[in-house]
Amino acid sequence: MMTQSSLRSWFETARPKTLPLAVAIILTGSALAYRQGAFSWRLTLLCLLTATLLQILSNFANDYGDYQKGSDTTERIGPLRAIQQGQINAEQLRKGLWVAALLCLLSGGTLIWLAYRSMADLVVFAGLGAAAIVAAITYTVGKKPYGYLGLGDISVFIFFGLLAVSGTYYLQTHSLDGAVFLPAAACGLLSSAVLNINNLRDIEQDKKAGKRTLIVHIGPEKGRVYHCLLLGLALLCYLLFALFYIRQASGFLFILAAPLLLRHARFVYSSKRPEALRPMLAQMSLLALLTNVLFSLGLCLSVWL
Repeated sequence: MMTQSSLRSWFETARPKTLPLAVAIILTGSALAYRQGAFSWRLTLLCLLTATLLQILSNFANDYGDYQKGSDTTERIGPLRAIQQGQINAEQLRKGLWVAALLCLLSGGTLIWLAYRSMADLVVFAGLGAAAIVAAITYTVGKKPYGYLGLGDISVFIFFGLLAVSGTYYLQTHSLDGAVFLPAAACGLLSSAVLNINNLRDIEQDKKAGKRTLIVHIGPEKGRVYHCLLLGLALLCYLLFALFYIRQASGFLFILAAPLLLRHARFVYSSKRPEALRPMLAQMSLLALLTNVLFSLGLCLSVWL
């Protein structure tokens, strides 16, 4: 029977500070579908549940893989993981990982079963769902995890941006407009920014453990510039979509988040010490959520007004 302490350990291992990303990307995809008159609360909630479970699965796998490879030590600047502190052992976390994977399958399978209209839909989304689960696990788990090869940013951009937003949109509209990939790319860029904060903070520990993240490859100076570019390009994608496809004042509501993103970017760019970035991961995750809430609200207002 789980105690309050063990429940708290599992809760912390799920990394709740990163979970707003799941809300942000599904919200955007669903708002885009709503603009086309094809919104479904049932499918939106299932998309949200599936995306959240995938995020938790990725976080479980990350802790498990990093622990197995010695990347997470007591020297890390970020918060100590439950497995590092002995609150959860490796076998328990491995079982928790597979439970999370099973829940992803159940939630994703239910979503596809309720949403599909053709055999092509069924096959394509089953394949994409399986790929997302494999990607979540193999980021740090396995003999050659791609997170140790500097490919984590690309994976996050694809799965927590392009595929998540366009997939949510397609499952509700059963069509795919190329314009959707602008806000989808914006979501992917903001999601990559969350990962980038994590990698900037942990660069020294990652170097020692042989974890060759993108930041280890390019160095912290270029990594801070890269972070600013991620935020700037995300805003540009939203702006282009609003200019070409909404053309109403409400479509520019997301600009209200721009000063906060600029302030965040300036802080990250000027912070030379990794310790200063500790609170920035949660902040970046919430900023991604805020930006997408405003963008989605603007989309809905463009329909109502």
